[in-house]
Amino acid sequence: MLAAGQGIAGKIPVALAGEKLQKLGQRLLTVRNIDEFYLSLVSEWPTPEQVVLLVDQEPATLLTERNTWPQLDSIEERMMYLDTLTYLPDDILCKVDRAAMGVSLETRVPFLDHRIVELAWRLPLYMKIRDGQGKWILRQLLYKYVPKQLIERPKQGFAIPLGQWLRGPLRTWAEQLLDPIRINREGFFSSEAIQQEWKEHMSGKYNWEHSLWSVLMFQAWLETQQENY
Repeated sequence: MLAAGQGIAGKIPVALAGEKLQKLGQRLLTVRNIDEFYLSLVSEWPTPEQVVLLVDQEPATLLTERNTWPQLDSIEERMMYLDTLTYLPDDILCKVDRAAMGVSLETRVPFLDHRIVELAWRLPLYMKIRDGQGKWILRQLLYKYVPKQLIERPKQGFAIPLGQWLRGPLRTWAEQLLDPIRINREGFFSSEAIQQEWKEHMSGKYNWEHSLWSVLMFQAWLETQQENY
């Protein structure tokens, strides 16, 4: 598995630091191929089967339905394809839309123009990734019109301090939803796995905000359904 992880690492350009780089390194040490690597990146839990009960195997997804894919020769293109159909519409674009509409803004994403998307997919890979740097051709275009110091700088995302909130104002709410007796009664999750992450998060040893939040969202949804029926 180590050799497989090293091979994947050599194919995927990364410009990450801190927590993201640590996560990437942990996943590379445990995967056997690129499919497992991608699945591990999009999963909040490294081993979902240890958390979700009554499930023998992963449900069918685009990752397993290869017969529906176009011909893609490289690892990078396969990951881009999956991102285009899953991560972008279900996560990034959804988040931007909700954040904008929450303050009465109507946003448009210029890069979603179908002509730009079609052009991007026609471009050879070396014009997208070069010397370990992504978005290569876009950077070359921007250099003509935008000062370089505005382009080559750390990204500013939409992250919210979930980890701090779970240790602070949301702690009581979260502990009620993650109560071991409740989790065991409902029968969907392993209370032991969840409690271990919760304790590690509360101690500050690790930041499990995203994996805990995924369970909390299911628990909150389940509570609403139970109240309505």
